[in-house]
Amino acid sequence: MIEEPRITSRQSIILAGALSLFVFAVYYFSNPQPGTFYDYTLRIARAMLDGELGLKEQPPDWLNEMIPHNGKYYSAFPLGSVLTMMPLAVLQKLHLLTQFPGTFLAALLAALTTLLGFILTANYSDNPWRRSLLALFPALATWMWPNLAFAGAWHVALGVAVTAQLAALYFTLVKPQPFCAGFFFALAFGNRTEILLLAPVIFYLLYKTCQEKLETPPSLLNIADRFVAAPIALGVATLLYNYARFGSPFDFGYARIPGVLEEPWYQHGIFSIYAIKGNVQAMLLETWNRAPDFPYLLPTGFGGSILLSCPFLLLLFRQGTTDAKLTWLAWGAIAALTLVLWLHGNPGGWQISYRYAMVLLPWMLVILLQSSPKKVTPLEIVLFLLSVAINAFSTWLFLRTNYINSSYQ
Repeated sequence: MIEEPRITSRQSIILAGALSLFVFAVYYFSNPQPGTFYDYTLRIARAMLDGELGLKEQPPDWLNEMIPHNGKYYSAFPLGSVLTMMPLAVLQKLHLLTQFPGTFLAALLAALTTLLGFILTANYSDNPWRRSLLALFPALATWMWPNLAFAGAWHVALGVAVTAQLAALYFTLVKPQPFCAGFFFALAFGNRTEILLLAPVIFYLLYKTCQEKLETPPSLLNIADRFVAAPIALGVATLLYNYARFGSPFDFGYARIPGVLEEPWYQHGIFSIYAIKGNVQAMLLETWNRAPDFPYLLPTGFGGSILLSCPFLLLLFRQGTTDAKLTWLAWGAIAALTLVLWLHGNPGGWQISYRYAMVLLPWMLVILLQSSPKKVTPLEIVLFLLSVAINAFSTWLFLRTNYINSSYQ
């Protein structure tokens, strides 16, 4: 065991800020590209400011997921993703922003993820090494790094979903505030719809924490009223948004993307039990490719076991927990999200490891917080540094080399 000093509240604030700034800089300089190309959501948000739900003019060829319909071009991204970009659309309308700041957004989301992770650790430890290691885990020791740093609209939406879930967990487990928890939960599922399945888990934990931590806890009805306000508002708005575009409240437009249903993985539909095998392979079993020269092993670029990308995840299976019920609920959340991800026909395009599994990271962090010993162990340090090294290499390969066009793909 490594002895760890304790830190004061002031030192904690300084350390949280330093870690967040460090992660911001790492992400910002990870991608040498401007990150302006894949701006689906910002374009639609800008159109909405002009009173349109779609684009009047044909978008550039690289935005090949835009949906032509009734003389306009729409996005398959849910309304929540578009609304997330609304502040940037306002800046663009005021001529204070010219292009989609994807690289900046990716860095900001990674920094906020680190900050929120560090804040959550305060519930379990006051040791700086312990808190720093777990706070840095999602952003630097997992496949989140190479994928979020790519900085397209898809990756930013996943990053928002991760950050918003952590914020919802903070206002659920640490400082229970039903409206704030509901708002950030809505922000999370607004960017990744499958997160909506976690509403019962979040609400139960919120009610439980209110009863345990508040001197005069509100009633179940009062908690529910405040928690569901933002999610219901966004849910109804999304259904109306879908109906206004495609004539059905349940048509998100994904199947309308030109050519998407002709792709082999959608032969049984967008969601199908036939997709499970391919997703399990991509998420858990896919190994790296062999190369004839250094570094001899390379990620496939179209999937890869999250356990190979992040050996630190092996610590999820260690024994012991401070709150068995919370740990089991976190595992339940992971199982529910994973099932939906596995049913999706396409396991993901160009990616390192399994990018969709980013949405599991907040719940993995909860499990790690519950089971972590009070002192950092040598095994944890080794697994953490190994995970960071793997993802640093993957990020370099993914974003700074010609690997995407190489013969190894």
